[in-house]
Amino acid sequence: MINYRVQNIEALVNKLKENGVTVLDEIVAYDFGKFVHIMDAEGNKIELWEP
Repeated sequence: MINYRVQNIEALVNKLKENGVTVLDEIVAYDFGKFVHIMDAEGNKIELWEP
């Protein structure tokens, strides 16, 4: 799995959804950051993390 550190995960997820990206789950918040998983066009799972 690929992991990317991002800023403003909520806005990014909304933009990805608008562009047809498959979002696999809801954003989950922990003490150390927020996470969500998406699927790329080749079927690779990608984790987005906002510290």
